[in-house]
Amino acid sequence: MRLIALDHVVISVRSLDESVPFYRDILGMDDLLFGGGRHALHFGAQKINLHEVGEAIAPKATTVTPGAADLCFLVENLDAAIHRLQEHAVEILEGPVYRQGANSAVLSVYVRDPDGNLIELAQPENVVLASSDSS
Repeated sequence: MRLIALDHVVISVRSLDESVPFYRDILGMDDLLFGGGRHALHFGAQKINLHEVGEAIAPKATTVTPGAADLCFLVENLDAAIHRLQEHAVEILEGPVYRQGANSAVLSVYVRDPDGNLIELAQPENVVLASSDSS
């Protein structure tokens, strides 16, 4: 067997009414409804399904716990992302700091979603270098 890509992930949330606006309005993801009113977040070629705790969706993880995810999203421009976070009064926990991403070094900031999941917003190094070369 050879894996070729990650199709989607699932995040357990306490409240769709709190989580969907964070990902839609602040992070800019599309809110999609599918399969009888289930919610998914979509951006680029990626999808995140949202499961509200207490709602029966099977099969599911053995331990369904909101706030247990640690996710990194790549952004085109970290300065624009920071500006958006500040506009929405989202506290930046750390950063900008350099980290190692899957394919390159990244410049990142860290925030929390309404459930306490750690969200890293990261600009790939090649974009960081390209934008700093033009100034």
